[in-house]
Amino acid sequence: MLEIFLETLPFFGLIGLGYWAGRTGFFSAEATAYLTKFVFYFALSAMLFRFSANLSLAEVLDWRLVGAYLWGTALVYVVAMLVAFLRGLDTPTAAVEAQCAAIGNTGFLGVPMLTLLLGPAAIGPVMLALAVDLIVFSSLIVILITGARDGRMSVRILRTVGLGLVRNPMIVAISAGFLWSASGWPIPGPANDFLALLGAAATPGALFAIGASLATKSAERVSIAAWLSFAKLVLHPASVALAVFVLFPVDPYSAGVVTAAAALPVAGNVYILAQHYGVAPQRVSAAILISTAASILTVTWVIAQLP
Repeated sequence: MLEIFLETLPFFGLIGLGYWAGRTGFFSAEATAYLTKFVFYFALSAMLFRFSANLSLAEVLDWRLVGAYLWGTALVYVVAMLVAFLRGLDTPTAAVEAQCAAIGNTGFLGVPMLTLLLGPAAIGPVMLALAVDLIVFSSLIVILITGARDGRMSVRILRTVGLGLVRNPMIVAISAGFLWSASGWPIPGPANDFLALLGAAATPGALFAIGASLATKSAERVSIAAWLSFAKLVLHPASVALAVFVLFPVDPYSAGVVTAAAALPVAGNVYILAQHYGVAPQRVSAAILISTAASILTVTWVIAQLP
């Protein structure tokens, strides 16, 4: 485990550096927002496009793996919502808490870290997990919050969900990459070098941006945030591991990759959604802060247990 910890330490060191920069004011909130935008729309998109353009969709698309990961994630989502309802919370707040419990920072942290720690072959399973998170659960929270407020499903809700999907640069980059791969054309040398150079900025940029954004997060409602962090860092990987290793077994390597992806801390885009809809942003902020700090140990332990 010590060896794995030392391998993950540089990743969390970059997060710590970003936190220091944000906390001391060296990096302002506006600078952090622009760095995040650069990573999200340019560097990470270039990385994902290049990865998927060099993969065959037929080779990486494993419906059994998708189903198992979906089952494991949905179980934790439902548990978190039931706990919220038992505490008397309304549907929008319960949906936000469930999103914290089940959706990890796969895009900004998982893609760069797991592909380096577990090998290039990890990108296929990681992207499948990311696609499930983005397409299924990012849509679900919008449907639950908007539907609860409107009192019914409507075309407007479906339009909002659809536009959110087609405007997400990660979904666009992955889809475009697989379409390029299907064409059978190699990426031209200069274009490939351009994408490699731009994509190389994704790892340090994303990790630094995570840390800088954490500097603005508060630790209010610590008890609730601690529960949500426990659900995300412990229950989610345990549920996914049960699904991919026992209930719907897939090949051990892919099972290990999506289990590691499930162990990642709460995703930053959950806070963006909570703030956008005005639903419990403080507890999401605290959950992101606590889960990210604790994940230094928990992610290391989960990766160390993989076959």
